[in-house]
Amino acid sequence: MPVTSPYGLHRVLEPSGASVTLPQTAQRLDDDPRVGEDEVRIDVELLNLDAASYHQLAVSHRCVNGEDTPVDGAAVRAEVLDIVRARGKMQNPVTGSGGMLIGTVAEVGPHSPLGLRVGDHVATLVSLSLTPLRITDGLRRWDGLGERVPAAGHAILFGRSIAARLPEDLDPELALMVMDVCGAPALVSRVVGEYAERTGRAPTVLVLGGAGKSGSLSLAAAGRVGAGRRIAVVRSEGEAQALRDTTLAEVVVVADARAPLALHDAVVAAGGPADVTVVCVDVPGCEQPAILATAQGGTIVFFSMATQFAAAALGAEGLAADVTMLVGNGYAPGHADYALTLLREEADVRALFEARLADEHTGAP
Repeated sequence: MPVTSPYGLHRVLEPSGASVTLPQTAQRLDDDPRVGEDEVRIDVELLNLDAASYHQLAVSHRCVNGEDTPVDGAAVRAEVLDIVRARGKMQNPVTGSGGMLIGTVAEVGPHSPLGLRVGDHVATLVSLSLTPLRITDGLRRWDGLGERVPAAGHAILFGRSIAARLPEDLDPELALMVMDVCGAPALVSRVVGEYAERTGRAPTVLVLGGAGKSGSLSLAAAGRVGAGRRIAVVRSEGEAQALRDTTLAEVVVVADARAPLALHDAVVAAGGPADVTVVCVDVPGCEQPAILATAQGGTIVFFSMATQFAAAALGAEGLAADVTMLVGNGYAPGHADYALTLLREEADVRALFEARLADEHTGAP
């Protein structure tokens, strides 16, 4: 390999010659297994597609002649393989997002700053949308019916990539589920804590998609730093009951997060509007509803990769909403350790995650 860039510029194949194109925005990356001086090669064991990406793929392969049918898992698997072959990475061309992976360190460049050693069992904490990836087993162990993708192949980490050794006290797949969304609770903790300190009162926190991975961790994080009322919005009675069996939210509401007036009315009836709103749903169209459900002077954190940020900005303007809107950054110092601590110490969070993992293993919806 030639001299490497810590940002992965040397791996960009398309657009060619565009030295300012970073791997995340590139159309195609070089998946050559040979490592540069500051790179690390990972032998892949499992991919975890992000929720928005998998949802889009599943929906696109369950409609035949205008009618909804069961998801065609083989078609989903084939599309994922096509994406990786064509792009040298797993980046859904519709959502722009990818996911993350777990695997074993196979080779470390002599000047890698990541502190990894050959044989380390790790989870990557950077998106598959910017990670050079090659699949070698045709994903034959994956039925295409869930976000967890057993796989063989290799991935390349750059000097500015992030990876964490998997904890020995947790099931690796359980740890991966947490690390996949570990940026959410870290930022929610910061935003809610700063609001409470600034105003001197406990904020009302609304989480759209509160029964999901990022949603449940966000509820737990908000509770730890002084949230007053926590309102969780979910899409079904089944999810609502799962949350009502916990202490993660004071109020659980079943509502369509894409319906502006209906969501507003439901949140107000539950004690809102919210001072802090966290959007964790995996479908588009929640931008204006979230704005309407948030009090003037409040803050909205968009953690969904399905968010249309132009719609959010223009929606706030059109509604004359004085709200601060934050893009959920998947990185914060110590974010993985914090999320894993929540899993270990919050029994309700752990129960939700373990139930979700069990459902994925059995193929339950």
